[in-house]
Amino acid sequence: MSRSRIPSTPAVRLLKQREIPFVGHLYAYQERGGTAVCARELQVDEHAVIKTLVMEDDRQNPLVVLMHGDRQVSTKKLARILGVRQVTPCTPERALRQTGYQVGGTSPLGTRNPLPVYVESSILELPVIYLNGGKRGFLVALDPRALLELLTPVPVQVAIEGSD
Repeated sequence: MSRSRIPSTPAVRLLKQREIPFVGHLYAYQERGGTAVCARELQVDEHAVIKTLVMEDDRQNPLVVLMHGDRQVSTKKLARILGVRQVTPCTPERALRQTGYQVGGTSPLGTRNPLPVYVESSILELPVIYLNGGKRGFLVALDPRALLELLTPVPVQVAIEGSD
């Protein structure tokens, strides 16, 4: 894809500013299609398509969880790790307020408010990941180790089988 076609999102601007190599991929966005559609459209393994999930703890403190597309988050395990009673998904409106991104186009990069980020540890072992670039129908492919530099995420093991 030519660089001129890459959307200028806060995520893309951050990647360029920090000189992180990436490849942008546009695809036909499908409402409620999730990572299965992304993987099919880009012809990549859904395990390498990373979901950006905006959640909150029982005190309504928002956080981001990065998870494999073909896995779900065990909110019980995550709550234990965080030392809170429960963790639940944010409403789309609250996620938008916290990140500046619409659901379906949420990137962990360049969020409106800095949020704590938790990453399923096995994501960091993949050769390449496909992460939302901040717009529906747009993913960026990059080395997962770039997340360590960009987000300083906390690696966790909270994956359970099955996608959303």
